[in-house]
Amino acid sequence: MTPLASFEFVITAFLAISLAAAIISSRTRAPYTIILVFFGVAIAGSSLSSILNVNLLYGSLIGGGLFVGLVLPPLLFETMMNIRYEEFRAVFTPALRLATVGVGIATVVGGLLLWQIAELPLVSAFVFSSLIAPTDTATVLEIFRRARLPRKLSTLMEVEASFNDATGIIIFTIVVTSIGVSSQSLIGALVNFGTIFGGGVLVGIVVAIGAHLASRLVDDPMSETMVTVTTVYGSYTVADILGVSGLVAVSIAGLYYGNSTIKTWVRPQTTRTVRNFWRIIAFIANSLAFLYIGLSTNLATITADLVPIGIAFGAVIIARLSSVYPLLGISRVNGERIPRSWKNVAMLGGMRGALSIALVASLKSCTPTPVPGCVPSLDIITSMVLGVAFLSIVLQGFLLSRYIRRKFPKRPPARGVQALLTPEEGDVPYVSERGRG
Repeated sequence: MTPLASFEFVITAFLAISLAAAIISSRTRAPYTIILVFFGVAIAGSSLSSILNVNLLYGSLIGGGLFVGLVLPPLLFETMMNIRYEEFRAVFTPALRLATVGVGIATVVGGLLLWQIAELPLVSAFVFSSLIAPTDTATVLEIFRRARLPRKLSTLMEVEASFNDATGIIIFTIVVTSIGVSSQSLIGALVNFGTIFGGGVLVGIVVAIGAHLASRLVDDPMSETMVTVTTVYGSYTVADILGVSGLVAVSIAGLYYGNSTIKTWVRPQTTRTVRNFWRIIAFIANSLAFLYIGLSTNLATITADLVPIGIAFGAVIIARLSSVYPLLGISRVNGERIPRSWKNVAMLGGMRGALSIALVASLKSCTPTPVPGCVPSLDIITSMVLGVAFLSIVLQGFLLSRYIRRKFPKRPPARGVQALLTPEEGDVPYVSERGRG
């Protein structure tokens, strides 16, 4: 089988598995993405993994660096495009605190707990803590799209998930590059963070303005859709080339496009086409992300390392708790204190997933031969990441759904594929002056 044919076979198998999961979800009313995770687990633990050439999928997503650059941008753009500026402004401060200070607190608390309780080497404890600290974009965005919470609460969680990847990757990079060399100063780390985060914001704004101008030159839905595709991957690529955060750039570009370009220039029928296109792309990206999580999970390994995984999961929960309640406790939304129920949702909604798995796959082991920048105890770190991601999605997702049904009963959660494809609340096309003409 040629490499091209192998890749085509993998794509066909992925589509078939996604379709099967969608059918089961529709029949059983079970969440589509959780079904995908279990599909992946079943495939990884059977002979199907070799038949379906799972290694090729791993090589493409991780070895080629495609997961962060190909899967996450559509999810971020589609989410941020549908966030109203008024809602974004109302929750921006608490969301930014969780996405920056919160990730830092979770990294320190989790690292210290694992160092003292699990008796991991200090370096290994902080490597694990840094890569597991940010909540997973794909997981959080899907869960809160399905949950149908109050809009400001879901916006708070979505904005945090959109921005904290950048913080997590920066902290992870600092920790890993500090192995075996002198530690970076606090001022240097803050300057580095400000440059990467702020540079991402600037690139996102510039590319979004360029897309706004380009939208004035096109007059049909397909061309406008291509403008948005170019905006998504253009903002990510330019930011990556400049060494700043591509994920932040995509988020800002999506927010600008949804609150400025669509409302001032794009025709209503074109708006519907663009939104529907990105819902479908986000659905496919979500499917790939959750299937990847399942394929990465080896139940035999998790069972063998159950004790360290349990300790790690407990440390992650405590680390999340130590950041969510204090930071949201000092925050306000529209001048009002954040309700305890919102804090509880933010606590349970801090799930981990594919991003952490992608980060741990980029590390180098010190066995059998130590190499520069290698991480001690990488095998156990990998098992802990996979176990925590699996428990986070299955256990926290279940507890979050039950809590939401009890505390927010007036808006029952949508389920399955329909949750990803149902138009968002308030998704009424803006009739611009051009649209009236």
